[in-house]
Amino acid sequence: MTKHSEKRKVPYSPLKMFDLVADVEKYPEFLPWCVASRVITNDKNILIADLMIGFQVFKEKFRSRVKLDKKNMKISVSYEDGPFKFLTNKWEFNEDKDHCEINFYLDFEFKNIFFQSLMERLFSDAVKRMVAAFEKRAAHLYNN
Repeated sequence: MTKHSEKRKVPYSPLKMFDLVADVEKYPEFLPWCVASRVITNDKNILIADLMIGFQVFKEKFRSRVKLDKKNMKISVSYEDGPFKFLTNKWEFNEDKDHCEINFYLDFEFKNIFFQSLMERLFSDAVKRMVAAFEKRAAHLYNN
């Protein structure tokens, strides 16, 4: 199993950060290793989405159920199909004076032991790059 949790403060509203993370179709524009995304169904508060992740010669597609809880400023991602044994991802966006405190949690395991061992070696750096990509995207969108 590979787990990570992190708290970050950003100078944007929780609503702006919620909307940025909820915009799954835009992920290939800024998220490292995300080469394609497609929302299969969008039923107001539940998205079913496919993401294609690529690293060097490896590419894998997986499907997730994304629960959007705008009232409570939470996004929960659960795994539907693909190369993982399981995947759980949670985001919480909390008001903190003129900032947003982001609570981020990720837990997953690949079915393929090779992918899992590779990811475990790269995991810390990969998650830092991913979180930084969301922060950079927020700056690009909201500092104009």
